[in-house]
Amino acid sequence: MLDVCLLGTGGMMPLPNRWLTSLMTRYNGSNLLIDCGEGTQIAIKEKGWTFKPIDVICFTHYHADHISGLPGLLLTMGNAERTETLTLIGPKGLNRVVSALRVICPELPFPIRCIEIAEREQKFEIDGYHITAYRVNHSVICYGYTIEIPRSGKFDVKRAQAQNIPVKYWNCLQKGETIESDGLTYTPDMVLGDVRKGIKVTYCTDTRPVPVISEHAAGSDLFICEGMYGEPDKDVKAKEYKHMTFREAASLAKEADVRQMWLTHYSPSLAHPDQYLDSAREIFPETYTAKDGRSVELLFEEGKIENE
Repeated sequence: MLDVCLLGTGGMMPLPNRWLTSLMTRYNGSNLLIDCGEGTQIAIKEKGWTFKPIDVICFTHYHADHISGLPGLLLTMGNAERTETLTLIGPKGLNRVVSALRVICPELPFPIRCIEIAEREQKFEIDGYHITAYRVNHSVICYGYTIEIPRSGKFDVKRAQAQNIPVKYWNCLQKGETIESDGLTYTPDMVLGDVRKGIKVTYCTDTRPVPVISEHAAGSDLFICEGMYGEPDKDVKAKEYKHMTFREAASLAKEADVRQMWLTHYSPSLAHPDQYLDSAREIFPETYTAKDGRSVELLFEEGKIENE
């Protein structure tokens, strides 16, 4: 099971009921953030989740509304007596940006590891998360992210017994490990069935609609996409500032054949996104205008979505 919470849905500046951009996921005791805009700490508290098990923070880009909450979050994590390494992933310049922000939090009780994305597409595996960063089209270097939780095939007890594989190796083989013992080699394919459907979430903000987004979002259980503008007269502005409209996001969702899409990263002028939801649903019916704190439990195999 993967828990997903959209902590902040605002773009450019926070509003009284809308914090800036941030997404949080929880899987197998490890938490991951994408972006950390102003208000992220408060949003986590309001959700009732916790800071300490955050192991990875991915940044789409370094505009303030996506990273301004980082120094305070680092201090809070330090005050919670964290000692484990925190991994940060982001476009080139990550080391420089983080070093500058840490002027106000220079001493932390845990190490920080910065990984700068060097390619147009790059993959990472951390704490069970399979993360793919892919380059999109904004006014600065910007990336979207796909998070996947793979699931191996079922363990076949009868096959293991028929091949006289010692019981003490079953757990390791089920985890995908290869065992060599007494001159024999036991591999996972000897006891596992076909790979089963995993969980896939795609996140994308601050970009024009480009084919790479739908390519990476293809078949996602949840597609979270920016909808900076919902109003029908904002097409020109969206192109000028390299953002997206509701209808453009819905077209990507339809093309990618996702299960569900949440719109986010609204313009401050878009006080009531729900007013324009129908225009997006004309293109992709499973579109939702997310509010801060919207969350979901994504379950294995059945692909069931349980919204909170």
